[in-house]
Amino acid sequence: MTTNKTDLSTLNDKQCEAVVSEDKRILVLAGAGSGKTKTLLQKIIYLIEEKGVSPSSILAITFTKNATNEMIDRLIVSADTTGQYEVLMSDKHLSKLEKDKERFSQQKKYKWIDGLTIRTFHSFCYTILRNYGVNEFDNKFRIIGDEKRDEEDELAKHVAPETVFEVVHKLLIEQCQDTDFLLQLKRYVLDYVIDKIHLKKTDGKYLPKDGKYFTTLDGTKVRSKSEQFIADWFYRHSIKYEYEPLLNVKDFPFHPDFYIPEANLYIEHVSDKSYSTKDKEEQFQKGNLLLVKTFESMTKDSALFNHTLDSVVKNRLPSNYHKTVSLTYKEEFNGYHESIKEFVTQIMRITDMIKVENTDLKKVLNDARQDQHERVRHFYELAIPIVEKYIHYCTDKSYLDFNDLISRSTSLFQNHNDIANKYKSKYRYILVDEFQDVNNLQVELIKLLLTDQTQMFCVGDDWQSIYGFRGSNVSYIVDFENHFPNAKVVKLNLNYRSTQNIVGASNEVIKHNKFKVEKEIHSSKKSEHKIVVYSGNSEDENIQFCFDKVKELLDEGLTNDDILFLYRRSKMFTPYFFRFKNEGIKVQGKTIHAAKGLEAKVVFILGLSEGNGGFPDIWLEDRIFQVIKKANHDLLIEEERRLFYVAITRAKDKLFLITEKGNESSFLKEIPAIFTVRSAIPIKSVVEKVITCKKCFSQLEKLWVACPYCMEKVADKTNE
Repeated sequence: MTTNKTDLSTLNDKQCEAVVSEDKRILVLAGAGSGKTKTLLQKIIYLIEEKGVSPSSILAITFTKNATNEMIDRLIVSADTTGQYEVLMSDKHLSKLEKDKERFSQQKKYKWIDGLTIRTFHSFCYTILRNYGVNEFDNKFRIIGDEKRDEEDELAKHVAPETVFEVVHKLLIEQCQDTDFLLQLKRYVLDYVIDKIHLKKTDGKYLPKDGKYFTTLDGTKVRSKSEQFIADWFYRHSIKYEYEPLLNVKDFPFHPDFYIPEANLYIEHVSDKSYSTKDKEEQFQKGNLLLVKTFESMTKDSALFNHTLDSVVKNRLPSNYHKTVSLTYKEEFNGYHESIKEFVTQIMRITDMIKVENTDLKKVLNDARQDQHERVRHFYELAIPIVEKYIHYCTDKSYLDFNDLISRSTSLFQNHNDIANKYKSKYRYILVDEFQDVNNLQVELIKLLLTDQTQMFCVGDDWQSIYGFRGSNVSYIVDFENHFPNAKVVKLNLNYRSTQNIVGASNEVIKHNKFKVEKEIHSSKKSEHKIVVYSGNSEDENIQFCFDKVKELLDEGLTNDDILFLYRRSKMFTPYFFRFKNEGIKVQGKTIHAAKGLEAKVVFILGLSEGNGGFPDIWLEDRIFQVIKKANHDLLIEEERRLFYVAITRAKDKLFLITEKGNESSFLKEIPAIFTVRSAIPIKSVVEKVITCKKCFSQLEKLWVACPYCMEKVADKTNE
């Protein structure tokens, strides 16, 4: 009989069940604060101590470098009998670099920890491609991301000398050497980034008072798309024109649409909305001026419209009139650099989405061409050639971005069985932290590492899946047993972090989500404190309430690190930040996304109002992105609710929910009154109290002690 070498006494029954399980596919489905990372680490220790597994056979995958470091730290703490390492790592005077060096040193000291592979997805794939990727890609590749490295930085040799933005921007300028592309891009930027003509019917702020909605290629404002087309045609052919010049022939002044000085020609564009041109035509005849009319019906066929303008204008120009024009990116986009930056950022975004969704570029372009909106069709006609150039450029320069690291590793395993088998035989135990955050590429990679003999041990919480906008797919954890047949699911349902009121409220909120795994989380902590919901009449009242509470908490002995402010968007915290700064208080503030994994004794959640700028904040992204991945409003509101759940469960002891009187977030209505206490400054009555005599009912003044009409004594209210 084997003697148990590992101490599992600190684990609860469910944690213990997960740790000792022999099943080949295990999902530890853990609620917030239920010790899921602790369970994963205990699994590693159990495998080494109890099962005699070689550390080199264990692969633990995380999502962030911080998570990797935390995991290594906790293993070192478990091995360090002196307790010195834990003290060192909690020392706020030590720099990150000093802590990194100490971690590296301690990791080398404990061979069983050093033998483990604890990596982020990207770091793991980086090593694969460096060591074995030569048949798939240049194994001297460099990483291209959002930041450049200083040349003196030792990592600089592994990082590309240019960022993704710089490359895409450079390729866009290069593509603009094609005049047609240049002018199409300018047309797109003017219409949809500057003028936002797609919004002019739905949003009043985009309606100019003079009725001139549209900007031409030379910056002139005109009244219709047809007039814009005519002006752009002049610009392309380097023909000078005047728009709506003042003309007074004889009887009255008026503004014809266009005048071409070199041809001494006037053009009137006649649309369905135009007034009768009869009176104007008489004036042209009286002045013996040349007038040509174009009609709206012509615009339905751009080739016909081009031909018409060609025949009526060019034939009337002097024979030596130059018609070639040299256009440059620099001149055309002078003053529009912010708009180009926005366009480049959108190209980067769709490039990422295309890679994560593993979608073919030709399919994306074809789908875009079927879209009902001209704006979407035009965007992809311009963007896809740049995406193609970017992919080719990165290959040519031996650059890999973060998505490429995973997709190229996947491709390597698919195309080279010898390398895939090497990793399959090496790692018999694969542990994945925060499994609710995985995307398509990451799951595909994991599946390629598995054999029937591999044990896969995943921990995560579908209720905390909040990175859908980055491409994570919550269905992998919700439908785990479909993606990984014969799986065992262990639910950790005891929260060690938060009080029963906080846990109870979070349970009730998440019950409103349909796409989830059912769990009933219980709290191990009892407290008399209920959740405080404060409804101010104004933002100033809310700030004052929070300021007073923070002062009170600090006076009670809490530190700044014990108090955490959370919010959906950064701008919600700005006025609070300045108030606290002016008062000399320094209040940890983070977006909820940035706070995932953190905890604090006291948490304030700001901005819990309904509607635009509040929380929930349903951000149905630009239709441009829907071409690659369709958005679902119901799924988006569920992700917002999961985000609220994450925010609530950061609190250990006290939770304050800050809202607006009369505009409370719908999420607050999902918390039963049993868990909350509501606080607010009451609204003053608009009706003044009228004092009347109890005997004769005459109206009395406030300070009268007796009724002057019947002498009845007025009751003294001062003692009540």
